[in-house]
Amino acid sequence: MSNPDQALLLQIADLFNASAGKLGVVESCTGGGLGAALTSIAGSSDWFEGGLITYSNKVKMKSVYVRESTLEQHGAVSEECVKEMANGGMIALGVDCCLSVSGIAGPGGGSASKPVGTVWFGLALRHKSIEAFHHVFEGDREAVRQQAVQAGLIILSKVSLKKAV
Repeated sequence: MSNPDQALLLQIADLFNASAGKLGVVESCTGGGLGAALTSIAGSSDWFEGGLITYSNKVKMKSVYVRESTLEQHGAVSEECVKEMANGGMIALGVDCCLSVSGIAGPGGGSASKPVGTVWFGLALRHKSIEAFHHVFEGDREAVRQQAVQAGLIILSKVSLKKAV
């Protein structure tokens, strides 16, 4: 994977350091790319707790509590699945914020409704919200994975960790 955007990483570090918040990630199609990017800057251990690579459905169910019914009804690459992954990751990792990612990097595995390049992100904020974001990226497997890491960093750079009033 290419070098992540240092300005984005520093912005993420500042956000989490300022709030004393802890971050975790649950990855599927990026295979650890988000965790690698986040830990590429010095001092990341102050706010980054860790990540889980939940590539198979079995591991998604066992490690981050994705329901089998969610996988059967919606598939692993879906809004419903990434929300469960993010919430389950927040619990499993004991963090204030968890970003999840699941997608189809290719070259195979796509369909008419979920073409290659389809990626879903889930963002869970403790006591606040669980959101999902959808992207369809272009290019080969490596390009899709790189774009997914970059999009994940952009999502994290906009996180608000202020306490809900």
